[in-house]
Amino acid sequence: MTAHSVSRTLFFFEKPSAMRQLQQFFKSPSTICVSAEGHLLAAVEPSDVRDEWKSWRFDTLPIVLERIPVTYGASRSGQSHKPKVEAIKQALQGVERVIIATDPGREGSMIAWEVLEYLGYRGRVDRLKLGALDEVSIRRAFAVMAKEPDSGERDYAAYLEALCRQYEDYHLGLNGTRAISLRLRPPAFREPWRFGGVQTPTLAILADLEKRIRDFVPQDYFKIALVVTTETGAEITLWHAPKDKILDKQVAAAIQQAAASWSGPLSVEQKDVRRSPPRLFSKDTLARRCAKRFGWDPQHTAKLAQDLYDQGYLTYPRTESEHLPESQTSDVGAVIASIVGALTDLAGLVPTAGDLVFRKGNKGHYVKDPGEHHAIVPLRKVPQPGSVSGDHLRLWELVAKSFLAAHLPDGIDARTTIAVQVPTMLGPKRFSISGSVIKSPGWRAVYGAEVDEENEAVPGKAKPDEEPTTGRLPPVRNNEPGKATDARIETAKTEPPRRITRGELPVVMGRLIDQVEDPALKAALENPVNPNEPKGLGTAATRDTILPKLQKSQYVDLLKGKDPPIQVTEVGLAFIAAVRRVFPAYGDPVGRAMFEADLAKIGRAATRDEAVRQAAAYQERTRTRVQELIGAIAQSQTVTVDPTTVPMNSAAAGKPPTKAMIAFATSIAARKGVKLPRGLKSNGAICRAFLDQHAPARSSEQGEHNPQNGLRPPSEAMMRYARALAEEHGVECPPEITTDFAACRAFLDAHASRKATKSEDRNGTKVRRSRSSTPPNADHDDGDARASAVKRSIAAKTGSTRGRTRARRASPAQPTR
Repeated sequence: MTAHSVSRTLFFFEKPSAMRQLQQFFKSPSTICVSAEGHLLAAVEPSDVRDEWKSWRFDTLPIVLERIPVTYGASRSGQSHKPKVEAIKQALQGVERVIIATDPGREGSMIAWEVLEYLGYRGRVDRLKLGALDEVSIRRAFAVMAKEPDSGERDYAAYLEALCRQYEDYHLGLNGTRAISLRLRPPAFREPWRFGGVQTPTLAILADLEKRIRDFVPQDYFKIALVVTTETGAEITLWHAPKDKILDKQVAAAIQQAAASWSGPLSVEQKDVRRSPPRLFSKDTLARRCAKRFGWDPQHTAKLAQDLYDQGYLTYPRTESEHLPESQTSDVGAVIASIVGALTDLAGLVPTAGDLVFRKGNKGHYVKDPGEHHAIVPLRKVPQPGSVSGDHLRLWELVAKSFLAAHLPDGIDARTTIAVQVPTMLGPKRFSISGSVIKSPGWRAVYGAEVDEENEAVPGKAKPDEEPTTGRLPPVRNNEPGKATDARIETAKTEPPRRITRGELPVVMGRLIDQVEDPALKAALENPVNPNEPKGLGTAATRDTILPKLQKSQYVDLLKGKDPPIQVTEVGLAFIAAVRRVFPAYGDPVGRAMFEADLAKIGRAATRDEAVRQAAAYQERTRTRVQELIGAIAQSQTVTVDPTTVPMNSAAAGKPPTKAMIAFATSIAARKGVKLPRGLKSNGAICRAFLDQHAPARSSEQGEHNPQNGLRPPSEAMMRYARALAEEHGVECPPEITTDFAACRAFLDAHASRKATKSEDRNGTKVRRSRSSTPPNADHDDGDARASAVKRSIAAKTGSTRGRTRARRASPAQPTR
């Protein structure tokens, strides 16, 4: 900066849409605005750091970097972000103050800070947190920033938290995926076995549920029906169906016998039951509702919500909270007036401003501090005819109706319960039946026939039995005499746990506490900082990215349905069993939630120095864990998987095996006295899995030839060619290729043909692609929903990486003032 330059303030936005919104409210010759349009910097690929890291070889692991070098990123069309970074560099000339106005989350903080660090900016930084892009919210955000002189320092802590998340994602994904694919994955599987800090424990939740479902054995249980005739001639059927199910038919028979001879007074209880409206939406609960109602993928819902936020119709959507701050109650009247101006059929439901209901406390909608971001709600700006349509409009209406319902009176039902006590040899047993009529619809009038009170079973749990009810009860007086005219036993069957659906998985990850039964584990998952948001897996911004990764790795399948249930495949079960055998901590969802809590502490650090210290400690802890992971995998054996369970859409599936492979498999089957699995001679994947399971094992880590095994050894040229193909394809040579001519020939046939067929793209056009480079998205697991973790910068302000590549970002352990 030059000494004579005019002092200026630079606003750093994430998107042009937000920049245009704010530019409506301020104009100054000393103010300049820039927009990043996402992450402008990317982590340098390992293959560009060291040549030996290009190929997938176990002896190069672990790959551990204290500082990960960065370079210019690229847009989806492949255009370099260098011009944008250079333009920001130019704009910073003469700037004494930067106001970060990116999306108000840790990822938004990182988008700005990584560029400022890269360009060496050392001036003042403030943080403008735009929870919404309407005028009221913008002015309120400026007022809050004015009262917080240290907003930039605290935002730097959020940036370091994001860096540490990606530092861990990068190292665990890179090393874990390569190591497990090379050492544990059966050769029949051509797709990498992807590993990640959040992805893997999420799979563990699903795998544990899958095992419970598969192991479930239905049991008969019994309910007893008692038909009673009253003194006035009314007939009614009462039920004995306790929550603790009757599994012994003799017990049921004893109760039925006693009930058959019962006579006495009937108890009639009438009371009003109040029904409160559902909570407001977080990102995850909104995804669940839209999946159930519309069948939408959570990522589709997230995109719609983000679009509506960018257009100023909704508040910030990447939130964990279902509450609003008490300070915003004064906005409600104006927002509701705007809503019913657009949804005119609801106008008659709105009471006067003084009669709006504000439910406070954890069970209500308003709390003093809802956390980093409050619930997703509508704003004064509402869609005008033609401005929003299709799915965007459906989503806005869903959120708007939720907000309106939250401020209307409770619904009231008049419930009548008729019951009797039947004395039995096992003690008195209660028989009852209930019926309800709507006394006052309250908030339910907003939804009409679509009312949804979310009385759902917890995902992954069996659906609980409902209390016996009937649509209409006959008139019965309290204490009216009655007499049994029939008593019968009805048999039902217990049901297995319900599968977690696509729309429910983000909720399950965030509310891990609902999936555990152990009281000690439940206590460990409680969050004293914010009791409404217990410790969980991942963040609201990224949870909906996990399922596609599990599907890509063929760990899970989606069954049919509007909101399809998730089923874990044999591959997924084998993978998670291998992880738990080798390194149990990575298959422990609760343990991972504890790490997530440690990450969150970095973002809440009271000072910049404290955040830097915590970040450095966390990165050192990550490096240690990676070293331990590779050490454990090095001592493990390849996983054995039934050849018939190999996914048909794997690279080898659908292609017949070579004659050499069939001959080798046949010779092994004859020598060992085992049967060839069905499909081996027509399916290359099944044949490869059989060879992996039964081919002779190596006699040492180097695969030394054992002259006692009686097999014809391959030539040196064959072995050299096999090793070259293995390095090119990123696979490990099977040990038998150094001892068995037929095995080596089969390997050459399989991989040489693969090289020939894959040298053309889908259109038959020649493509240039190094097979020794890292497969796309194979190394890295969890990152922001907007970009892969490998495309992010992770540490360093200045320095170098083992003397190879220079970076413009320093480690958090060495902050630059």
